[in-house]
Amino acid sequence: MKFSVDALLFDSDETLVSSLASVSRCWTRWAIAHGLTLADVLAVRPHGRPAAAIVADLLPSERVAAALAELQQAEVDDAVAGGVVPVPGSRELLASLPSHRWAVVTSGTRRVANARLSAAGLDVAYLVAVDDVTRHKPHPEPFLTAARLLGVDPARCIAFEDAPAGLDAARAAGMTTVALTTTHAADDLASGADAVIPDLSAVTVRRTDTGIDVAVAV
Repeated sequence: MKFSVDALLFDSDETLVSSLASVSRCWTRWAIAHGLTLADVLAVRPHGRPAAAIVADLLPSERVAAALAELQQAEVDDAVAGGVVPVPGSRELLASLPSHRWAVVTSGTRRVANARLSAAGLDVAYLVAVDDVTRHKPHPEPFLTAARLLGVDPARCIAFEDAPAGLDAARAAGMTTVALTTTHAADDLASGADAVIPDLSAVTVRRTDTGIDVAVAV
């Protein structure tokens, strides 16, 4: 499949960087410290949601702020210690793009996202994190904010996501969507995506006088 766009937008976790092992370690230790289990965390459907919303579902309101700070520090420390790696194809794809033609759009905090991206060897000029918006995915605000940051029409953007909430957000923003099967089965993503791929090694780009041609091997 081929698309002609002005910008490419990427979720971070399991789209650009593989952090599942890190997330599992950090959340398991955090859960135990707060009298919970990983099963309790998974029961509130955490994937693609901000950590603050997940923690708020699990703990009394007066404990949320301190517990969230503790979790974020653990995630940063784990990333710095080598707990994340790039998703196949991410380094090569980003290296082929001008820095002003792509952005990261994540439901994570800026601090954790920067730590993971940096640990994976990915240099990011434009990042929209949960700190930058008032409404998170599946609301379109994060993707619309990224398009505005890059100075492009949302309809001329292609968004790469691994979670249904992210795909819903990008589609609501009027963008072309490509789903990665790094965390969900293809059948769970197909209804919200224009294309479904295993990872970013399936994507190649070519700069043109009017934008970027994107080829997706499906």
